Amino acid sequence: MFDLDDPRYRPLWLRVALTAVCLLWGAVEVFTGSPGWGMGFLALGLWVGWRFFITYDPERRDR
Repeated sequence: MFDLDDPRYRPLWLRVALTAVCLLWGAVEVFTGSPGWGMGFLALGLWVGWRFFITYDPERRDR
């Protein structure tokens, strides 16, 4: 689906920013009355955080 092992995601600041944006937008959606969208974005943020910080291997897909 998404290739999160791509070398363009190697900078730490980018991985932190993408994870934070997904989680923050999910929180905004939940607190403004759209729990469906909020849960979707929160789930996406958790999945991206898992892939970027727990299972991320920068050497997996070097070009």
